Amino acid sequence: MAIELARLADDNKCDDVTVMDLRGRSSVADFFIVGSGTSDRQMRAAADTLIDHAKKIGTRPYGRAGRDNAEWILVDFVDVVVHIFTPETRRFYDLELLWGDAPRLDWARTASA
Repeated sequence: MAIELARLADDNKCDDVTVMDLRGRSSVADFFIVGSGTSDRQMRAAADTLIDHAKKIGTRPYGRAGRDNAEWILVDFVDVVVHIFTPETRRFYDLELLWGDAPRLDWARTASA
């Protein structure tokens, strides 16, 4: 699910999408997906697309936050937590540094996919 959500975030114009494997490192989630949005409208649309996809496969978000101010939108699917930031907010919180020891997953589609 983490890989498909990362691909959908990328399809929805999120920049620099990263998937961190937190299994064995965190009790909060197995995977964090981090991406940057280009505008509040684009960030909301990307989050809505992820939620719609999850519903289609029988999953609903446990929680979501940040849609109103759209500087940091969080969608929590329990095992997978998605963070969509403005570039400035992403630099400020720097989750990639915080979880610097977590492996990154290669989620990009191959040329044949």
